[in-house]
Amino acid sequence: MPNSTLRFIFISFLLIGFLYSCKEKEKRPREEKAMKSLELLGVDREFSEMSKKEGMKAAYLHFLDDSSGVLLRADHLPFIAANAIDYIAQQNDLTYTLSWDPHHAEIAESGELGFTYGIYLIRPKSIDTSIYGTYTNFWKKNALGKWRLMMNSYNEGIGE
Repeated sequence: MPNSTLRFIFISFLLIGFLYSCKEKEKRPREEKAMKSLELLGVDREFSEMSKKEGMKAAYLHFLDDSSGVLLRADHLPFIAANAIDYIAQQNDLTYTLSWDPHHAEIAESGELGFTYGIYLIRPKSIDTSIYGTYTNFWKKNALGKWRLMMNSYNEGIGE
């Protein structure tokens, strides 16, 4: 093969490689964001599973950021940080089971903030009924890279 043909093939491979690598770089941020959203959905599911198995109180005390977490509850001012921990600690979760199904998660470009939302389910232990509602959780990664619950709010009932 003449040198010019080899040079053409070599330059063609370099150009194709360069164009392919540019395209991959464009896709990576979207793929990474999607993977982080799936990770956060998994954390929210772990939170729900812990609530089902160990009780709502144990789950919230485990996941809620104790230095700045906020709970928004009907007919109350926001419970913040230590007050949120105290509020959860005073709850009696022996008469019901609380779980939820996260439907969606979004992550900030920084990858350090995100939110989830979905449907919650309360099952009282004394009667055969189910109570549904919607919830939103806001999350932040701590210095160790663990997702901590920064804010929780819910809305009772589901409209038709």
